[in-house]
Amino acid sequence: MDKMRIDKWLWAARFFKTRSLATEELDKGRVQINGQNVKPAHDVKAGDRVKLQQARMPRTVVVRGLSMQRGSAPVAQQLYEETHESLALRAQLQEMQRLHPEPADSMAHGRPTKRDRRDLSKAWDRRWSASADE
Repeated sequence: MDKMRIDKWLWAARFFKTRSLATEELDKGRVQINGQNVKPAHDVKAGDRVKLQQARMPRTVVVRGLSMQRGSAPVAQQLYEETHESLALRAQLQEMQRLHPEPADSMAHGRPTKRDRRDLSKAWDRRWSASADE
């Protein structure tokens, strides 16, 4: 076997949990082979460069092997090799995310409920009353 479908390879290499997820990403143009957007039925062979995004992190890998079945993670990692530029870029992006976290991620509960707003209002009135009799 010297070539196989890209959606099957992405599934076998454990980049996506299902082939349908891999197909969706290919249809949206988020996966490129040798710099070109491809369809799910496009063939991939050893030596091709595959560029994709996984969990909002860009990755560029070189295909090293093909497998028709999905194996364990150590076996899947032998099917590709990530480029040095990709590793450096991912490390840089992870460091940026660590230093500048998304503000929305710090929100624990979202909007306050009606009861929370009442409690806040009561606490505000008690603490910051402008009345002269206190």
